[in-house]
Amino acid sequence: MKEMYITITGFKHYYGVTPFKIGKKIKCVKEPDNPYDSEAIKAVMKHIGTVGYVANAPYTAATGTMSAGRIWEKVGKKFYARVMFITSSKVICRVVEGEEGKKVTEDKDGEE
Repeated sequence: MKEMYITITGFKHYYGVTPFKIGKKIKCVKEPDNPYDSEAIKAVMKHIGTVGYVANAPYTAATGTMSAGRIWEKVGKKFYARVMFITSSKVICRVVEGEEGKKVTEDKDGEE
């Protein structure tokens, strides 16, 4: 399967960019009951909780990354992404586990 990249945004409403580190694995969980976006996918870190959301609008998703709506059918209920780049307004991640048909495993640093 072709590599997929996503943008995490909205982190300023939580803990800011501080929890994000290059190489860190982030759990992404679909939120179909989200009252604002039926294709919402939250980004979660162990021991912290929600740290942002997968961008789902052309003006929030970084060029070359997929919006939550575009990857919705390509991933399971939860999947994992690894932080590749960090800017002041966006965190760009590569989807690493949990695509449909791939097993989700626990990361060595304790992330599910």
